[in-house]
Amino acid sequence: MNAEGWLADTRTSYDTVATSYADQVRELLDQTPYERAVLALFADLVQTTGGGPVADVGCGSGRITAYLRELGVDTFGIDLSPAMIEVARRDHPSLRFEVGSMTDLDLADASMAGLIAWYSLIHVPDDEIGSVFTHFQRVLRPGGPLLLSFHVGDESRLKTQGYGGHPMKVYVHRRQPGQVAAWLNDAGFTVEAQMTLSSAESTLGGILLARRQPDIQ
Repeated sequence: MNAEGWLADTRTSYDTVATSYADQVRELLDQTPYERAVLALFADLVQTTGGGPVADVGCGSGRITAYLRELGVDTFGIDLSPAMIEVARRDHPSLRFEVGSMTDLDLADASMAGLIAWYSLIHVPDDEIGSVFTHFQRVLRPGGPLLLSFHVGDESRLKTQGYGGHPMKVYVHRRQPGQVAAWLNDAGFTVEAQMTLSSAESTLGGILLARRQPDIQ
């Protein structure tokens, strides 16, 4: 599938399920103490490296964006789906949300103090991940932290409905942490921590904390 094909399918699918998706995931963080701890650690890493703007890429309905703001992080959200952005703005009117794609981030070089992609890489094909991580590396400041979460496994599955039975057409890609870490290293990141866990977020989820490597003088 070409890039425009899977992006269009992903956008349409999440436009379709936006409202029901937001209703189903709104309280998930209340059930996931380990994820809350990781988000708090990420917030601390951003603040101890000087603070500044943080992009929540693939923010969906904005729940992670809002939680990081509660932790004192200057966070804003970006999502491919205009309907998801409408829901995020409705649910969190004081925060900034904008339509955009992680495959072509409209952010200035080295402008972000941190970046998070919370279960938002799961629809990106393997052959596009390197390009996405190159964009992440470009927009992050040297030394800036990156937090990723994803489903762990070895298979890809076509999802044809979800979030209340609404029609969808997206592939859900499960990946091994070692593979994701290797892609990050190739893109100029240093992985500092990784973990796997089972929770309301994912039957088996992976979390990686990395930093953009310093520029070579």
